[in-house]
Amino acid sequence: MELGNGGKDDEISKPTVEEWSKWLDFNRETISYVVPEDSGLFKVHASMKILYIGIAQNLKKTLLDSVLDPCIGKGQRFSYLVNHGSLENMKTEMLKDYALRHNGSLPSCM
Repeated sequence: MELGNGGKDDEISKPTVEEWSKWLDFNRETISYVVPEDSGLFKVHASMKILYIGIAQNLKKTLLDSVLDPCIGKGQRFSYLVNHGSLENMKTEMLKDYALRHNGSLPSCM
């Protein structure tokens, strides 16, 4: 688990609204401890390759469920963005950008 405060384990560096979190270990412990129950976007990667880009009304619940998904669960790290705006539009733009940079391909778990 990445600590953002010089090693104190009672606090973790949490992003502010409209800022992506650091890449964190994709496991139930990290998700339970760090991720808020807010709406937002998230991305999961394995070996520095994005597997999934998703939206959630409850980031913590959705990410905890994603750990059990046969494809997304292969992820090693994740990052999230708390956002209460137009999540579907933001996800669409992220997927368009991904496809442009990857010869029209989408992440493997999409």
